[in-house]
Amino acid sequence: MQIASLPYLDEHATVIAAETADVWRGLAETLDRSFSRPGMAGYTRLVGCADCAAFGPRPLAEGSTFPGWRVAAVDPGRELVLQGRHRFSSYALIFRLEHVGPGRSRLRAESRAAFPGLAGALYRGLVIGTGGHVVGMRRLLSAVRSRSE
Repeated sequence: MQIASLPYLDEHATVIAAETADVWRGLAETLDRSFSRPGMAGYTRLVGCADCAAFGPRPLAEGSTFPGWRVAAVDPGRELVLQGRHRFSSYALIFRLEHVGPGRSRLRAESRAAFPGLAGALYRGLVIGTGGHVVGMRRLLSAVRSRSE
């Protein structure tokens, strides 16, 4: 499924007291660490993810993977587009980074996803309806901020 055709879910943003190069590095390190935890590989196999292991070049390049995610596009220092799919959903996470002042950057994370069928609707209820997605995104951005500052 094309990323542009996935329904928009939400966007989260944070301002980070660091230059964009430092935030970009912090984002890549945080994603590697967060999505490559031992339980993630098992979970991704359980739900039938297309990508279940970290693979490919670092620094991140198109085709690099984390459990549950594949780098669809990368514009170093500006934009990182991740996509994934499994039995219950096709999804994307788009990170956009911008300079907002001396030693300050804004990192935005846009989420998109489709949840087809009854199983998809139930999965959406578990992930989105419970607020788990929002908590996860806030933690992820906070981790990037901590690693970058």
